[in-house]
Amino acid sequence: MNAFVYNLVLAFCWAAVTGDFSLGSLVLGAVLGFFALWIAQPLIGVEQFYFLRVWRVTRLALFFLWELLLSSIKVAWDVIRPHPRNNPKIISVPLDVKSDLEILLLTNLISLTPGTLSVDVTQDRSTLVVHAMFADDPEAEVSNLKAGMERMVLEAFHP
Repeated sequence: MNAFVYNLVLAFCWAAVTGDFSLGSLVLGAVLGFFALWIAQPLIGVEQFYFLRVWRVTRLALFFLWELLLSSIKVAWDVIRPHPRNNPKIISVPLDVKSDLEILLLTNLISLTPGTLSVDVTQDRSTLVVHAMFADDPEAEVSNLKAGMERMVLEAFHP
């Protein structure tokens, strides 16, 4: 079995022992199971990449929530201003992500962030077309997307 399955089994064992199968109890069991696997890693031979991947996915989720908060404030502030300062543009972002799952995750994270919308992926899957609400400097917007979201997605999926 892989480490994720071990972690799920430990989470359900925790819920069974406590007699509480609520979401909070299962999450607590998963966290406790993660640390139990981390401690027992040399004994049971759990792969190292699992722990690294969990950390990177957690970091990606926290990064996305931070970007969501900042962009929501920026869009809301621009909407209530008497003279909006948005400068929308369609920009092309060259992609380093290659798999369907990576492209799907990146495009959805971009679209869920207020002020940006993934419009299309080119046929050869090398470029993502994005509508950006605040694109005064398109090159800076491209570099922000590549250095932020795309880099985090790449780190979450590759060792």
